[in-house]
Amino acid sequence: MSQTAQAGVAGQMVCACAIAMVDSNKMASRMVPFLARYKIAGATILLFTMACSGNRQAVPFAPLEDEFVYTTLSFSPINASAQGYHKNMDTALDDFSRRSIDNQRKFYSSFHQRLAQVDAGKLSPEDRADYDIIQDQLGLALFDLDIAQTMNHNPQMYVELIGSALFNPYMLEYAPKAERAKHIIARLEKLPAFCEQAKRNLFRVPEVWTKVAREENAGNIALVDKTLRGFMPDGDKPAYDHAAAAALEALRDFDHFMDFDLPKRGQGGDKAADWRLGENYATKFRLALGTDLTPDQVLAQAEGDLKRVRARMFDLSKQILAAHSKAADGDEGKTIKAALDVVAERRSTPAAFLNDARADLSAAREFVRQRNLVTLSARDNLQVIETPVFLRGIYGVAGVNPAPALQPELGAFYWVTPIPKDWDQKRIDSKLREDNFYSFKLITIHEAMPGHYVQFEFANDVQPKTRRVLRAVFGNNPYVEGWAQYATQAMLDAGFFGNSPELRLAFEKQELRVLANAIMDIRLQTNRMTEQQAMDLMEKDAFQEHQEAVAKYQRAQLSSAQLPTYLVGWRDWIRVRDQYKAFKGGAFALHDFHDAALKEGAVPLPVAFRLLTGKALAR
Repeated sequence: MSQTAQAGVAGQMVCACAIAMVDSNKMASRMVPFLARYKIAGATILLFTMACSGNRQAVPFAPLEDEFVYTTLSFSPINASAQGYHKNMDTALDDFSRRSIDNQRKFYSSFHQRLAQVDAGKLSPEDRADYDIIQDQLGLALFDLDIAQTMNHNPQMYVELIGSALFNPYMLEYAPKAERAKHIIARLEKLPAFCEQAKRNLFRVPEVWTKVAREENAGNIALVDKTLRGFMPDGDKPAYDHAAAAALEALRDFDHFMDFDLPKRGQGGDKAADWRLGENYATKFRLALGTDLTPDQVLAQAEGDLKRVRARMFDLSKQILAAHSKAADGDEGKTIKAALDVVAERRSTPAAFLNDARADLSAAREFVRQRNLVTLSARDNLQVIETPVFLRGIYGVAGVNPAPALQPELGAFYWVTPIPKDWDQKRIDSKLREDNFYSFKLITIHEAMPGHYVQFEFANDVQPKTRRVLRAVFGNNPYVEGWAQYATQAMLDAGFFGNSPELRLAFEKQELRVLANAIMDIRLQTNRMTEQQAMDLMEKDAFQEHQEAVAKYQRAQLSSAQLPTYLVGWRDWIRVRDQYKAFKGGAFALHDFHDAALKEGAVPLPVAFRLLTGKALAR
């Protein structure tokens, strides 16, 4: 999860319209997740509450959309290259100099004024959806530049950009190996200056952000010193060794900076670093999630659903305990815990974790085909690999890195995070109990089949190309995460793994986790929950293992308005499906609904319903 910090508010008027401002971060799991979320897509929101409609003219929208997509990509060469946009990008790093930041600010401000001249009411439904996405992204970018100032408060941003810049040309075969090797060397040569830029910019950083950045930077050092060194063709080894020596020195110096210099920069007084958004949270929540619900409305729903899901789990737990010849306690919590202990007894080992994920993926793919739940891409380009070290602070269990939007023929990756070799047995057992045989099947469904991977493959077929990139890079996060949750439910409802009650109980526990995610994010970010209360919620109310709860609390400090996207999106996918079914009547087919909704790409779900039916989605 990305991190943002609250900085001084620099008010900005656009077309003399009132504006409201709020922080936002890490919105896009669809993009190469560790890239543009900081700079553009997952930055901070500035909401334009009026559009100056009185000055609208007959300005064509398509050229503006094209300009927005490719200009914003050019601001982040690392992300552009990863998305398959290679023009003058593959040897460059992002620029966080004052001049570059000023240029970006001018672009976004002037572009908003130009976009206001488009008569949105006369656009086609598809163009109107794109128009609305761009409006939100202009606000996201401007708020990050002027208010959240991620480049000034987020060392993890720099660390992950470095890792992405070097890892993508290593893994993505967008050009011959010899050419990609030269791209890596060119970026290594620029890395010392990039680190110096980071050191000049950073101040007032929450301690936990520095901690995670420090841990992930160890992955960058290993990537440069070992993995990429072995990747180099013989003819490029001398140039690589020369560039790597300076790069490694810069990375280690950045570690020293984070350990000794950064803590001295603005940690005291009324501007002490804080990872909470506070009063900015509500506005960011609304815009980042694309929902008409307030945080407190979602909070009330989540806390009510928590009780209802536990009641269902109580009934299911008594059934499971009886099947295993174990007595059920009359106490709800003890009975559920006992049944979950039975479920957790069946689990993997550190050595088998990766291969088990591959087997689960194969079984899920075959089931989707047998039940015809959704059309699977003919590309079949998903590889299961270990999560890159520099990303394990974020992806503690697993994640998917989709194929580039502009080069969908290239590889997509299902990352599985191995259990660290230096963990003691107690931590290992806690991890494997949480991510047990049944739970990891659900994770594979969510991340890969038919979850995120299938969704991203549909998104990579969206036409025209500019629309595809826009909806891929700046896609709606509840649509993305909601689909993965909804798809998991659809698999179980269709009878996956023989309607196993153990698998269903593990799924219900995941629903508790989704609910706890939303409750915790809303309460923590608005300073209405302590760390101990968060841990109690996760461990006592949602039955999470201690190690999982520790990792999730850290994630809650690294992100905001991201954890609730699972709940909001999941509920909205069900709402869209049910209302679409009523709209189609006897002609409704679940497979056809899934295909039609996924073909739109990651638009907000009320927009998706409007595109499918021409009608408004009822609340």
